[in-house]
Amino acid sequence: MPELPEVETYRRFLDELALHEPIAAVRVLDAHVLTVPETALRAALTGRRLTGSRRVGKNLLLLLDQPAGAALTLHFGMTGDVAAYRDDVDRPRFVRVELMLTSGLRIGFVDPRKFGRVGLTTDVADFLKAKRLGPDALDDLSPAHLAAALGRRKSALLKSALLDQQLTAGLGNWIVDEVLFQARLHPARRCGELTAAETERLHEAIGYVLRTAVTAEARYRDLPADFLIHAREWDTTPVGATTTQCPRHARTRIQKHYVGGRATYWCGRCQPKPAAWEPPSE
Repeated sequence: MPELPEVETYRRFLDELALHEPIAAVRVLDAHVLTVPETALRAALTGRRLTGSRRVGKNLLLLLDQPAGAALTLHFGMTGDVAAYRDDVDRPRFVRVELMLTSGLRIGFVDPRKFGRVGLTTDVADFLKAKRLGPDALDDLSPAHLAAALGRRKSALLKSALLDQQLTAGLGNWIVDEVLFQARLHPARRCGELTAAETERLHEAIGYVLRTAVTAEARYRDLPADFLIHAREWDTTPVGATTTQCPRHARTRIQKHYVGGRATYWCGRCQPKPAAWEPPSE
């Protein structure tokens, strides 16, 4: 699933290739991904230029030159991606919407499973308000906001709270596991149990994991060797089993259980389990 690092990589890719080029035509190959009528999408984009971009969490907004405040909105769902190519022969499989630029370059919204969405907004601020998103986890999340938001969710499991896009936008399942591993906090800790030092450590880990993943352009094999992702990214063991060894402790196996209904990975040595919590029976 594309998470914040992937979407930030897509944003930078499109900024480099597609800004300020007039859109000659819009081709919709599968209207299932549209949140607006096909005719409205064509009318809004044809002849227009992309002047900039903005990412908030996993949402990407491509700003239009006219009318003021308008944007093409992209959400990548489970399998969304973007591609650049010049003709039908080179078009990747599963392109659902295609922007044809006057330069001859084409920009494709790729989505095999069709859970992504392509839409329009006439006001970016209103669009984001309707989404009810918290501050962007990479650019806008402050230590004070994180502490206050966790304080309002005292009984919530830490894993579940961090996945809530109203708390902070952009954290998905693997990133939350990685953040908690780097912060040495168990995913089943209650938010209200965290000390001020632990909350500060958590905030630092969020920034560290996201910056590192964005620098690697979301190529997870290129992440540091001490990242948990290497124990989980290509793991096929059943939930309830142990997987590979902890990146820090060769004799400790990574645990894999459901926490808050999501498959979750952690190290029992680095992230001590809360005394009152037991993993659910699988």
